[in-house]
Amino acid sequence: MTYTIIAGVNGVGKSSFIGAKKKDHPEFGRIINADELARIYEGSFAGGRKAVEMINYCIENKMDFTQETTLSGKTIIRNVMKARQAGYTVKMYYIAVSSAEESITRIENRVRKGGHDIPDEDVVRRFENRIDDIRKISALIDSAEFYDNENGYRLVGVMNGGEIIVFDDAPGWMTMIKERCYGY
Repeated sequence: MTYTIIAGVNGVGKSSFIGAKKKDHPEFGRIINADELARIYEGSFAGGRKAVEMINYCIENKMDFTQETTLSGKTIIRNVMKARQAGYTVKMYYIAVSSAEESITRIENRVRKGGHDIPDEDVVRRFENRIDDIRKISALIDSAEFYDNENGYRLVGVMNGGEIIVFDDAPGWMTMIKERCYGY
């Protein structure tokens, strides 16, 4: 059983990543996107509650599933711990861009096309806390792949068994993750 986490600050392209990769990754299983659920259930609180219900259902029924998240809340840690206790392998794909301003610009473009908005201050706060959020979850997951999405999804680092490899042409944020999350 696999619990896949697609993570990153708002506006980095998590939903698009899932769309591009899911046909090659059957272990993605049921896709759980709280933003889409918020639209369906008319509110972020109701959408978040529905996402938690769906995650619990998947775990109880031993189903592969994928959660899209910013890693910014406490619920993600509880979800991972519950899944691990149930015997899940937990894999994370982390998507990033170089600045909060880039994320905000992408969100503004998404809104112009009819998509959902996120307040700028939330994006900036999540961007500023992103390394700490990765650090908190990195000890709980089995593996991770890190993608830069400045100009398409480019794999820039991997983590497996607590060891991280940063590729030679990786952006500065990837080096920060290695130093602050993995201590070297």
